[in-house]
Amino acid sequence: MRFNEVLDTLRADGAFWVADAPESWGQGRTLFGGLQAALLVAAMREHIPRDIPLRSLQTTFVGPVMPGTVRISVQVLRQGKSAIHVQAQTVSEQGIGCTALAVFGRARPSKIRIEPTYPVVRRGPEDSPTQRFVEGFSPQFLNYVEQRWASGNMPFTGGTEARTQIYVRYPGEAVTESLLIAIADTIPSPAISLLKTFAAASSMTWTLEFLIDDFSTLPDAHWLMDAEVTAARDGYIYQTATLWGADQRAVALSRQSAVVFG
Repeated sequence: MRFNEVLDTLRADGAFWVADAPESWGQGRTLFGGLQAALLVAAMREHIPRDIPLRSLQTTFVGPVMPGTVRISVQVLRQGKSAIHVQAQTVSEQGIGCTALAVFGRARPSKIRIEPTYPVVRRGPEDSPTQRFVEGFSPQFLNYVEQRWASGNMPFTGGTEARTQIYVRYPGEAVTESLLIAIADTIPSPAISLLKTFAAASSMTWTLEFLIDDFSTLPDAHWLMDAEVTAARDGYIYQTATLWGADQRAVALSRQSAVVFG
């Protein structure tokens, strides 16, 4: 089941929303975090006008969300003149798995406009080596993803710099708000590129801030994730990233905290 096909299963079930997420979208002992966040936002969208852009998404991965039927609760916290705050979470017999707080906001008049500067990138997607899916080693959801390394070391290769630039593409998928959420969470942490042997890593918190609000004209192309670990100690890592479109326009800003068991 492809990414947008999973999103299409979202439906009302009493006071909740439910979706069907197969094991092929697994990441370790949980569902791929980008899919979790995308499902929460999709459920939020059922409660607010769809023409109001997503500005900020704060996600906390509390516990595992198992494949199968994902149950989601949504609460609109406040609806102001311009901004709407919405909270959603996955719920199961084991408790809360993933919780998110999103801010949707209409455009406001402003004289301030600052555009991020596109980074120096050594290689284009056609010239960048591809990370292949390896059964029993790679997360299951990577079966649906193409990743090409523009710079930096691949995971567990003993690199010396905790920064990577990786082109990401979900072949054949329509570009939507939900897909871009998933793309922004797809790449492995640059921190594990420093390790020489396998070690598990898991995101704890994630903040994603969208810089664009019109996805209708965006092509199915390679998206560049420029990511860097800014600090790490005691098994916790903190990283920032920017998602860039094929037109070298900044699409979203990302910041994550994660744990690494190695």
